[in-house]
Amino acid sequence: MDPLPLLLMLVVIPIGIGQRDDSCSVDPKDQFIEAGSSTEVVCRTSCVHGETFWTLDNKSVDKSWSQTINSTHVVLTLRNFTHHQATVACRTVDTQHVVGGIIIVTYTKPRNIFCILHYDDESQVGVPQLLTCSWEHQFNSQLNVNYSVLYSSALHTSPIEICKTKATTCTVRDFYASEQIGLYVGYDFNITVRAKACAWEAYSDSYEFNLYQILKINPPKISFAHFSDHLLVEWSRSYASEKHHCQVKFRKAPSADERTPVWVFNKSLNTEENVKIPIEELESCTNYRLSVRCALDEAPWSDWSREKTVLTKLNKSQIRLHLWRKVTGVQSDGVRKVRAMWMEIPSACPGRFTYELKQTPDQEDAIQASQSYTLCGRSTCDVTVNQGAHRINLTVSLNEVLLAEDSVYVPAVGESLPRVTDIQTSTRDGVILVNWRAPNQSVRGYMIDWTHNGNQYNWKESKYTNANLFDLLDKEPYNITVTPLFDDKTGPGTQVHQICSRVGDPSNVAISSVQSYDKSADVSWETRSNGACSSAFVSFTVFYRTQEGPLLNITVDSEKQNILLKDLDADTQYRVYIEATALTGVTTSSERLFKTNKFDPNFITVLSVCGSLIIVLVLFLGLCCAVQWKRFKDKPVPNPGLSSVASWSSSINHKSMCLFHPFSNPSESTYDKVYTEQTSNSSTPSLAISSTGSTTGHQNGEYADSAAGRDEKLADPVMMLHPCFSEETTAFLLSESSPGSPGRPGSPGSPYRSQASVEPQTPKTGKVCKRVSGKEQEKMSLKTVYVTLDMFENDQAH
Repeated sequence: MDPLPLLLMLVVIPIGIGQRDDSCSVDPKDQFIEAGSSTEVVCRTSCVHGETFWTLDNKSVDKSWSQTINSTHVVLTLRNFTHHQATVACRTVDTQHVVGGIIIVTYTKPRNIFCILHYDDESQVGVPQLLTCSWEHQFNSQLNVNYSVLYSSALHTSPIEICKTKATTCTVRDFYASEQIGLYVGYDFNITVRAKACAWEAYSDSYEFNLYQILKINPPKISFAHFSDHLLVEWSRSYASEKHHCQVKFRKAPSADERTPVWVFNKSLNTEENVKIPIEELESCTNYRLSVRCALDEAPWSDWSREKTVLTKLNKSQIRLHLWRKVTGVQSDGVRKVRAMWMEIPSACPGRFTYELKQTPDQEDAIQASQSYTLCGRSTCDVTVNQGAHRINLTVSLNEVLLAEDSVYVPAVGESLPRVTDIQTSTRDGVILVNWRAPNQSVRGYMIDWTHNGNQYNWKESKYTNANLFDLLDKEPYNITVTPLFDDKTGPGTQVHQICSRVGDPSNVAISSVQSYDKSADVSWETRSNGACSSAFVSFTVFYRTQEGPLLNITVDSEKQNILLKDLDADTQYRVYIEATALTGVTTSSERLFKTNKFDPNFITVLSVCGSLIIVLVLFLGLCCAVQWKRFKDKPVPNPGLSSVASWSSSINHKSMCLFHPFSNPSESTYDKVYTEQTSNSSTPSLAISSTGSTTGHQNGEYADSAAGRDEKLADPVMMLHPCFSEETTAFLLSESSPGSPGRPGSPGSPYRSQASVEPQTPKTGKVCKRVSGKEQEKMSLKTVYVTLDMFENDQAH
């Protein structure tokens, strides 16, 4: 709570009350007390009628803390007060009015003083001339606090100010050379720190110090002696008469990696002046960085000496070749390729090292093959063996002196040896954990080898059915093989493929195509893998929006890589992007723009097809009309001089039924005769005149004109083609002798001649065509047929 408004309230309210009685107040006024101390606050209540109570930061305090001395004085006792700052107020019970109040601020005294005697630099010797003291102090950072370091001893009992500062540390130079202090080496002294602000002053407790308990000596200057099995660190020390504690720190070089292990060797020294400390169990031919620090008994440690780099010598007892092999399958020529691998001697070791492989057939095959030797490089060597069992021996020599040797067994093709089963792998923080089931036969151990590219291998031996693989490449797939080791043989290996050291980042996602329609859009995307260990996607989320609209999204599972966005606005631009979610993170595609169509493309397609069909139909109809018109224009007009007109029944030509063809007289004409019409009475039907001059009405086999009201005369006969063979005669009647209506065929003034069918004069008894009866003939419709002679000439009468 901000104390300023409350202080103003405390000032204003007592003034109003003081108009009635000036005796109401709270004492003492605002005060500063040391944290953890006790204080009393008095409230004068002579101007108040009724009871009062106390509040601390607007919260009521326990009544047991308050005591009424008389009717005008109430005392509040605050014990072990630790509030940094608090407002205390006296209030009336009935009206809650503030009678008076104060603000109490606490302060602390400096504590945990620590002093050391030290040198300016590492080259100085003798008594150090610097005294540095530091302490702890909690205070309001807005206050201006000044500190003073006060010195006292058995010779100077009155404290002497030796250092001033505004910080919580202070250094005194030429401490023992100061004439004001006048101290002698070996005397104890006391240090007190005073903290002073504008409103308060605090003194720390007095701390006593001894020279040898606060003396920080300089680090030693070290040197090294090299041996094959250890390293000897040497230096000369000051204050040889005093007990020392020293530490030797060493680590492999380079040491830029903070995870590089650091070893510290502790050594206690008494009175020896020259120090020699052996450091053992260091790796051969390896660079180490070493530094040393020392301290007097109960005194602070010196700084670490400057690091020095030293190369250890080759230790023959530490050489471990760890020979192993990888065997391929049988090749076309019947041999197998064996890659021998071993832990080489560090390249930092001086000298010329020789590695040699010796291939020895197993005892059963020793008679069939001989030994062979191969000189190899530093860490790998490839040799070939047949399908039998072999033992490969490796020897390493330095200047033709044997240093170490090792051997490994290569089983024969088809050799029945047990193998491990049920290999299971898992990863955790870049480490692959492998476990398996042991074979039924007892083993002396297992060899585990792993590779990420098939060329570089790592391997280790284990006596257990599990192993942890460290120092792996991050986010890389590994092939792991576990092989059981027997007393003098090795079984077949069991391999696990593609185990990632750590699941990598998810693959990239990109929009491949967007097919837009009027109210929808088909969005497709594709993923691009970041490697074999990329994390698999579990879902895709498609985000889309218009320029001003809200952001919409649709989520699908990892099996789909396209989606149809529905309910879109036509003729509108949209933005779309894909967010792919995997177990290890989220990846987002770039944004893509697309615009919906005004109309449905299917509607436009249908409209185009229908329009094309209509155009084709119109063109086709136009072409047909043109052809018909051309035929009409090209139709020949009959020559009136060579033409005649006759009423002809269409059914006669088509429905005459021929019973059989005459064979007796094939020379007879195959055409029916056509006769010209005579002008008849307009009120009576025309009569056909027979050859004997008789008039007949309706007779079988006769042809009569049924057109009522027409005056026609028989004309000259004209031959018509008929499908039946007829023996009937035909008479031609001239149209000039028959009167008729002008303009009509057969009438006066018409250029055409009229024709009518008549009964032949003398029908033959051998008639072969069945004629239609007169009654049926009346029912038949008659047609007017124009016949010209040039039709027969042009072979058009059919």
